[in-house]
Amino acid sequence: MPSIEDITRMDWPAYSPDLNPIEHVWDMLGRRIASRQPPPTCLPELRRALLDEWCNIPQDQIDNLILSMPRRCKACIASSGRHTPY
Repeated sequence: MPSIEDITRMDWPAYSPDLNPIEHVWDMLGRRIASRQPPPTCLPELRRALLDEWCNIPQDQIDNLILSMPRRCKACIASSGRHTPY
């Protein structure tokens, strides 16, 4: 397990929730739930569907989101916090 000294710190824009990888994961999860046929019709079905879909998000998609963070932050800083392609 890496120690805290092994973690590279990067500057983070003050308020940029779109840059947060978990927001993109929630979006993926929402799209997966919305495309289910038949859709969940009650809370227990929704919970099961969320757990199933959460477990089925490929790890490489999560890894790619995390690895794209420096590029996303640089784009945000370069645009002075305005719209970016991300």
